[in-house]
Amino acid sequence: MDLTDALAACAVDTESFLAARLDVEGAPTRLVRAIAHGALNGGKRLRPFLVRASAEAFGVAHADSLAAGAALEMVHCYSLIHDDLPDMDNDAMRRGRQTVWKAFDPALAILAGDALLTEAFAVLADPVAHADAAIRVELIGVLASRAGMLGMVGGQVADIEGETIPLDEAGIIAMQRRKTGALIGAGVEMGAILGRADTTQRAALIRYGEAAGLAFQLADDILDVTATSADLGKTAGKDVAQNKSTIVARRGLNGARDMLIDAVEDGVAALSGFGAEADMLRALIVYFAEREN
Repeated sequence: MDLTDALAACAVDTESFLAARLDVEGAPTRLVRAIAHGALNGGKRLRPFLVRASAEAFGVAHADSLAAGAALEMVHCYSLIHDDLPDMDNDAMRRGRQTVWKAFDPALAILAGDALLTEAFAVLADPVAHADAAIRVELIGVLASRAGMLGMVGGQVADIEGETIPLDEAGIIAMQRRKTGALIGAGVEMGAILGRADTTQRAALIRYGEAAGLAFQLADDILDVTATSADLGKTAGKDVAQNKSTIVARRGLNGARDMLIDAVEDGVAALSGFGAEADMLRALIVYFAEREN
């Protein structure tokens, strides 16, 4: 199976899991609808695929990494719902349609994100994620740390503060490593946990995850300048409009593209201790760099 087919298959599996898990009987109807609007029928499901591809490198069946990948996707979707809010990025379009707060209202969007975040950890605590409770606890720990103050949330704070006090290049990279890279890194590390990777293997995958996160964010920053809103499925040009601190703003497009090439090379090099079993991960970081939306 090539990368395109593998991504599509993972997206279908993840969508099915999320649709079943998030249709909670007895929950407020508008809340369920808002959650579905923000979490279903859209997105490439790249983070669940990172869990799948990393776990698969250790022979873990797709069905056995699905719940962990879906939990990670719930956290990602919550972050997007909250990022789009008027007091954050104030964006009206996501995945080619209205953002949750525009389709419903800001208060319900906040609560929909809260519900997704909470449910993500309920999934990881459920034996559906893994039969071994010790593995489940480790998965919970990794996702919590990467989503929290020292990870994604901390990165979001630095991103907002960088709109008024510009970050230097080291600050931008540190901010992006948290804001975007933390959840991407969580994907490969959670796959390593499911695969019971040894210390060396896990360290290599963490290094790959850091490079993949940087590549993804650099490509995102480049696309914000070069692509249209129709191409992206979200508002283009937001970084400049909001005075965001980005590598593109510091180095220009060519400088950012050079850094992107280096990030891909670093990610591929991190996998040198793996054979063909890591080919999907190698292909994925190249895809991150070359994607058009």
